[in-house]
Amino acid sequence: MRLQVVTAVAAWAVTSVCQSVPMSRNLWSRDADFKELSEKLSSSAKAYYPGTDEFKAANERWSNLDVPTVNIVVVPGTENDVVETVKFANKKQLPFLAYNSAHGAIRTLGKMTSGIEIYLDQLSGVKIAEDGKTATISGGTKSKVVTHTLWDAGKQAVTGACECVSYIGPALGGGHGWLQGRHGLIGDQFESMNIVLANGTLVTLDSSSELWWALNGAGHNFGVVTSITSKIFDVEHKDWAIEILTFSGSKVESLYDSVNKYLLKNGTQPTDVINWSYWVNMPEADPSNPVIQILIIQEGVTAVDSSYTAPFHALKPISTETHTGGYLDLAKWVGVTTTDGPCQKTGAMNPRFPIYLETYDVAAQKEAYELFAENIRGDSIFNGSLYTFDGYSMEGVRSLDDKSSAFAYREQNVLTAPLITYMPDGPELDAKAAALGNKLRQILHKGTGRSYIPAYVNYANGDEGPEEWYGSESWRQSRLQSLKKKYDPSGLFSFYAPIA
Repeated sequence: MRLQVVTAVAAWAVTSVCQSVPMSRNLWSRDADFKELSEKLSSSAKAYYPGTDEFKAANERWSNLDVPTVNIVVVPGTENDVVETVKFANKKQLPFLAYNSAHGAIRTLGKMTSGIEIYLDQLSGVKIAEDGKTATISGGTKSKVVTHTLWDAGKQAVTGACECVSYIGPALGGGHGWLQGRHGLIGDQFESMNIVLANGTLVTLDSSSELWWALNGAGHNFGVVTSITSKIFDVEHKDWAIEILTFSGSKVESLYDSVNKYLLKNGTQPTDVINWSYWVNMPEADPSNPVIQILIIQEGVTAVDSSYTAPFHALKPISTETHTGGYLDLAKWVGVTTTDGPCQKTGAMNPRFPIYLETYDVAAQKEAYELFAENIRGDSIFNGSLYTFDGYSMEGVRSLDDKSSAFAYREQNVLTAPLITYMPDGPELDAKAAALGNKLRQILHKGTGRSYIPAYVNYANGDEGPEEWYGSESWRQSRLQSLKKKYDPSGLFSFYAPIA
């Protein structure tokens, strides 16, 4: 981490708090420090100060556990505004952190105890190339903007599932998405990117750069990405279908045995099939315990093939729900549109405890379910919690060599994570939530028989480490450390899942 000039930062923080100005107008503080910065920024850049509604909105996070502390928000209007802000921060020895949708819940963010937020909200847009093979996507663009803009042009790209999350943020950690079975991870699609490095220079990188390898999987550690040129594809299948089957938790073992046999198929899940499942309280379906919902999604059909659904019908679900539509309906069907719960910022704590699995150990699933149910049922303070199991097709992801990028988990078939949701009530409750989340993860980990926990960095809690986030192989860690020393020797980009 960089050496911070504590007295300077403290004085600056006090000045910022005292100079809360209404930002319905695009005004800057006129103190000497920020006058210097403001004179170098574009006319479309903005600044938000503590005490204003704009500052509050720009700082509001999806999870409020160990949040970063910000003294001023700079809202770039151009890519060069990011350059000037980073240069200014370096000159004044001030920490800085790029924000987009603020859905990252990793607790390492709390290590930023003062500094500048670079809020990328104004850098939004999608420009399709004339040949229709690529699109340039600005750094602050949300996933919904990408999917809808491309769909209107008869195109699509690999994006994250949740509409309100940024396009680029998940990609820097690899990035899972609906179309990864066909094309690979979000980060696998990149052709080039504009990125502001730690020294304040804006560079355009592509696969010829030695840093390219690290940006797909560990990219949060190396710069502020201001735009990306990505592969896009013609829409081949306009039809999609889903079947949602809701079960009593008593069937946990038979359900996951069936998922193994009929969906995962030893890592050969069909390209056109996605399987998710949720453990969640639904009192109308089961007033006593959380239910298990099996979601089977299929591309290119108007009804999910019965060869996938019949084994689950045989287990006699409490209810069955089916939908037919198009690609843009997927977020609505699984509850991750911009108006659904996962996109709302309610002031809650939302730690996750991810682990990748190759297959389900049904005994471990039962043990984890029983612990989860015991702790979230009824009027528990954790009763809004959710356990997610994401089984995307991996064919496109595995089409690239495992050594091709810093993303280390191309052989893993299922991404799981308990989401322990609760309202803030002190460190004792935080510790209780962490103990529950880690115990649930350890149960599944024990079932794998592995010595390490592979953890998806975009879902990380923060109590893991570089070997869990970026792969435990010594060559991976050595390569990342070497690149970090070369491109960010002072550790300026070290608040989100730091390499060191």
